[in-house]
Amino acid sequence: MAQRKRQLVSNELSQAALQLLARKGYDAVTVDEVAATAGVSKRTFFRYFASKEDVVVQFLADMGAGISADLAARPAEETPSAALRHAVWVPIAACAGHHPDHSDRALRVVQLILRTPALLARFLERQAEWREELAAELARRLRLDPAGDLYPQLAAGMALTAFHAVLQRWSESEGTADPADLTDRAFAVLAPALDAVPPGTAGPAARPAAAR
Repeated sequence: MAQRKRQLVSNELSQAALQLLARKGYDAVTVDEVAATAGVSKRTFFRYFASKEDVVVQFLADMGAGISADLAARPAEETPSAALRHAVWVPIAACAGHHPDHSDRALRVVQLILRTPALLARFLERQAEWREELAAELARRLRLDPAGDLYPQLAAGMALTAFHAVLQRWSESEGTADPADLTDRAFAVLAPALDAVPPGTAGPAARPAAAR
């Protein structure tokens, strides 16, 4: 019960902070305003978050938390490009949503992150963490050596570049661009490279001579 109440307060603080930050701009919002909007004290705010930046970082953590897990859940026979497309689509769909109010709020938060240098830097840091997780899952999925094969890191990097590009284009379009169409187009470009998987268990002799 206590854990549930704590989560509810954390969610209310996050929503209040993100809405204020997206509406007024990162530098214009104070912790006092966030706390007042959420109906709690400033002291309560600091029990949950060390700063307003931490609220956004939590949003980013939630956004990317399931990418590698979603990749792991894809059918084993699925091509890497299809599996990665589905895994990356999950957080994009969560942002875009089907309800206009939710989509608009998420759009403003994404715009805030992409247009605020300090927050963009944190976003890129998070993407670096997600890349390591995705690469590890790809190596496991394809039975590749994570230390010796370049493919897992390169493929994870390409997938997250597509993820970032889709959010960027959606943000710049003020939400008018279709995220699903953007995602499909991005992975159509990447598919030939993503699906050119080196043999994971056949050994160096099985690889093309040019790659040795």
